[in-house]
Amino acid sequence: MDVRHLTLLRELRERGSVAAVAAATFRTPSAVSQQLRTAQRDAGIALVEPDGRGVRLTEAGQLLAHGAMEVETALARVQARLEEFSGEPSGIVRVASLPSAAEYLVPPVLVALLHTRIELKCTDVDVAEPDFSRLANDYDLVIGHSLIGEIPSGAEGLNRTVLGREPLDIALSPDHVLAGKESVAPEDVIGEPWISVPPGYPFEAVVADIEARTGQRARVVQHIRDNRVVEALVAAGLGIALLPRFTTRERPDLVLRPLTGVQAARWVVGLSRPDRAERAAVCRVVVELLTVGEGRTG
Repeated sequence: MDVRHLTLLRELRERGSVAAVAAATFRTPSAVSQQLRTAQRDAGIALVEPDGRGVRLTEAGQLLAHGAMEVETALARVQARLEEFSGEPSGIVRVASLPSAAEYLVPPVLVALLHTRIELKCTDVDVAEPDFSRLANDYDLVIGHSLIGEIPSGAEGLNRTVLGREPLDIALSPDHVLAGKESVAPEDVIGEPWISVPPGYPFEAVVADIEARTGQRARVVQHIRDNRVVEALVAAGLGIALLPRFTTRERPDLVLRPLTGVQAARWVVGLSRPDRAERAAVCRVVVELLTVGEGRTG
């Protein structure tokens, strides 16, 4: 049984089409199809079947695709032991991170790894909560966040490491009537104009909790993803917003106040496929991220 064929079946299960597998693995669709035929011939049983204009896995194909992760994880574990035996972990670790988490987590880790044999390749991504787990197919480690708990939506099958818990504060202009309070409650903020996130983004859950607590609808005037843009709009007096405490920059035209009465914090979580989580270099990166995160947990 060829491990490469198992991996191909897993890729097809996770990506859904031959074209998507080809794009992700830098092959042509015809090459992927040829390898699927070879896998079927070697297995002696049908592994894919027609599905409209594409193909889907048969029950046997699903069985082998599921087993592929177990095999890949075992191989990665053995490779990690070999690296531990032979010396320091090495290799490229590809990381995709939420920008507001990367801002305070990634720079110290890059510094810590300067004189090691590990090369960290970072990409910033800002997506809806369920989409962080999907990125784990293409990256060794994904740093996402969740407001519902330590397991982001869709990440149930991944290795998860909580890197920190960050409070979300209400951002106000300094001359706002609420700026003089030490903290604010849902009843204080529900009637204000809100600069919120697009639908599906985690911070939206806090606004929904405020609405449920007060029995009123929040008046959202803008839907913005970039926290720097949100800061500028709040500073201009155009509304209030939720902003993460650790990476909202100190500026004279913006103040942060804790929000009481609802769950107003996010879990920052590292996500990896089980096989990639076994890599010694990935484990080292996670340890460094934990070191930074422990010093910033609120």
